[in-house]
Amino acid sequence: MAEIITLDDPDDPRLADYTGLTDVELRRRREPAEGLFIAEGEKVIRRASDAGYRMRSMLLTPKWADAMRDVIDAAEAPVHVVEPALAERVTGYHVHRGALASMQRKPLPDPADLLRTARRVAVMEAVNDHTNIGAIFRSAAALGMDAVLLSPDCADPLYRRSVKVSMGAVFSVPYARLGAWPQGLGAVRDAGCRLLALTPDERAVPLDEIAPHRLDKVALMLGAEGDGLSSRAMAAADDLVRIPMAHGVDSLNVGAAAAVAFYAVATGRPAG
Repeated sequence: MAEIITLDDPDDPRLADYTGLTDVELRRRREPAEGLFIAEGEKVIRRASDAGYRMRSMLLTPKWADAMRDVIDAAEAPVHVVEPALAERVTGYHVHRGALASMQRKPLPDPADLLRTARRVAVMEAVNDHTNIGAIFRSAAALGMDAVLLSPDCADPLYRRSVKVSMGAVFSVPYARLGAWPQGLGAVRDAGCRLLALTPDERAVPLDEIAPHRLDKVALMLGAEGDGLSSRAMAAADDLVRIPMAHGVDSLNVGAAAAVAFYAVATGRPAG
């Protein structure tokens, strides 16, 4: 049975996991080092728990202490109940969903372990926007991608904003980081994946011409917003592919492009 504790001091050390959640640089340094991440909102907390992440503690406003009674009863972690104004002072923003949980990270799998069974893989290079990371994971989960691989400089999928935008999909799609870039792409190819680099480059062929749904194993490479894939990443690919554009538009936001391309890879529908 969880211990429910009402707190009224923003400097209480029991609230340390939740301090300064809007300070991106602080959280980037602290969360992976301490092995924690923050789940925000009832649905996301439930999905993190269902995915087997261990709860360290919860931070709830009184309303949510009642609404999440079943989660509280099942938790083996302290539950801190605070008034909304205090939650805002601690976290640095208005916690309108009224429910936060500090969760324990799991060790990331070895990329080779994921590649043994995955047939549809998304590979991200230097995607540093947390909103885009979350959107890509949500599309990957919804559209049947088996795994996600990240370059060493990609943003953290378990950062609060990424988790929130993905609606917890980061918990349902296995992911790993490649140890070297772009050298690590060799292991992806060795696992039998055909590397398709998604780019608006004029050398690229329409994605549907490759017919990726007919390939046994596919790794779809996505670059950061604005810069796209690096020349080194494209040089490591087997094919450069693009989504046909109309009305003079040259490209899509990486999150939108990922959704279109995942649909083509998984279902065989045209990507244009």
